[in-house]
Amino acid sequence: MSQITLYLDDATQTLVEQASEANGLSKSRWVAEMIRKYARHEWPAECLKLAGAFPDFPLCDDLNQPNPAADAPRIGF
Repeated sequence: MSQITLYLDDATQTLVEQASEANGLSKSRWVAEMIRKYARHEWPAECLKLAGAFPDFPLCDDLNQPNPAADAPRIGF
């Protein structure tokens, strides 16, 4: 297992200490979990489930058409 050194200002150090204690983790484990959570290069499953969930959502290709659909009728004042 590798080790790194972090230089934190006092306020950030306090946040790490409070959060790790509140979650019942060591500071090292809490920081490692935050890195795993926020430094991934993949979309969370919740976001992937949304793909295609909006059938009327315009795609980029739809927006670049020369004759876009007409606006919805508007109510006059």
